[in-house]
Amino acid sequence: RAWGIAGLPNDSFSIDNGIMVANARRWPLMIDPQTQANKWIKAMERPHDLRVLKLTDADYMRTLENAVQFGIPVLLENV
Repeated sequence: RAWGIAGLPNDSFSIDNGIMVANARRWPLMIDPQTQANKWIKAMERPHDLRVLKLTDADYMRTLENAVQFGIPVLLENV
């Protein structure tokens, strides 16, 4: 239910993908042309101080290093 509130569509494909992302032991690489996963991740991780980065950001590396050091979630866009 929380996933639906956060914007994850209620179809079985999206739910299966959500389960895989939530239970993965490693970070997922998501191909997301409709930006559904992007919006869902942002909504789910907002309370955890999510950092959203692009490789073109001037402070990309410093922000990524700080996030890793302090256990802050990162969403890397447009990879």
